[in-house]
Amino acid sequence: MKHDSDGLRRCGWAGSDPLYVAYHDDEWGVPLHDDRRLFEMLILEGAQAGLSWITILKKRQNYRKAFANFDAQRVARFGARDRTRLLADAGIVRNRLKIDATITNAKALLQLLESTASFDAWLWSFVDGKAIHNRWRNLRDVPAKTKEAEALSRALRQRGFRFVGPTIIYTFMQATGMVNDHLVDCFRHRECQPKPR
Repeated sequence: MKHDSDGLRRCGWAGSDPLYVAYHDDEWGVPLHDDRRLFEMLILEGAQAGLSWITILKKRQNYRKAFANFDAQRVARFGARDRTRLLADAGIVRNRLKIDATITNAKALLQLLESTASFDAWLWSFVDGKAIHNRWRNLRDVPAKTKEAEALSRALRQRGFRFVGPTIIYTFMQATGMVNDHLVDCFRHRECQPKPR
């Protein structure tokens, strides 16, 4: 844990890059309940595999443009011409497996939505509809995966999603606020807890 120049204590991984700090302060750990944004985060977390998150953050606007603002209906219709276009797009990670997985995942999401009210409700059912609030003191104590992430990963794979292993899914759960893994000394830890009614 460190004090930044603004006097706030943040999780050490936030670093000093303004984009990364803004992501830490404004997005990471905040409960997300929008189907399209949840699909976006699932794709971006998969795209990160083997890379740093800052690399993906810097490419996020390019991803939104390349993948029709993560409109699953449109992405599911992508064909050979789209694949060729995406493989030539320097603004995204040009990995054939990850590009194909994005199209596959859009199709899998549409199939899932035929049998459930929303992606949001389905995902959040794996944490009983409310965020898990941890009380980690050190980054080294934060697990790479949990039983909830393993269960969600297994369910996604069974429904045809790809690049959804339990470690990727745990980072997705952290990012979308299904889990609050801000360290207890971080100013965002308390802010990401539910407000009393």
